[in-house]
Amino acid sequence: MRKRLLKIYTLMLERHGPQGWWPAQTAFECAVGAILTQNTAWRNVEKAVRNLKSAGALSVGAIDRMPLAKLARLIRPSGYFNLKAERLKCFTRFVTKNHGGDIGALLSSETGELRQSLLSVKGVGPETADSIALYAAGKPLFVVDAYTKRITSRHGLTDGKATYGEVQSLFAENLPQDAAMFNEYHALIVRTAKEFCHKSKPDCENCPLKTDLPSGLKPV
Repeated sequence: MRKRLLKIYTLMLERHGPQGWWPAQTAFECAVGAILTQNTAWRNVEKAVRNLKSAGALSVGAIDRMPLAKLARLIRPSGYFNLKAERLKCFTRFVTKNHGGDIGALLSSETGELRQSLLSVKGVGPETADSIALYAAGKPLFVVDAYTKRITSRHGLTDGKATYGEVQSLFAENLPQDAAMFNEYHALIVRTAKEFCHKSKPDCENCPLKTDLPSGLKPV
């Protein structure tokens, strides 16, 4: 399995090149993006983040002090803006209360402790927590999303009913605990899924992972 996962990584990297994720200037911006990207396209997150920057509100303190309604208006492009405004508030309140408003103090925690802390914040699930831990803190946690599940199931690495933890363990147990690799691997999966491994009508013929698709296994 290790050799196959490394082969998949190499095939995607050779086709796409390094992805340079996460596209953020600060760790806090990365964390905000991870929360806002739930159930929306990244281009919408970028619009919301630009609004926060323009308002001088892209900091723990600014969001924590900002009226909820104003925050919701600023992040409106990200969709579900009222809910996401509440989630951002919960996150900044947690950082303020437990780390004096210093996100660096939070992110410097040991990997397991950081993950549990993030999961304790209302509205932060495993994918968001791992995204923050990997991309903002550089912790070796593999992020699992719908794209990851789609590619692993279509290639027979997991079945369609695999849980988040089961898919994550596939990578964690068979690859080096290397945050940089996990970062690049996940980013490559996202790009490959968006361009080729579509939810319906996948373009297997032109996909960089064409040679890895097991014989007789049809995409579903």
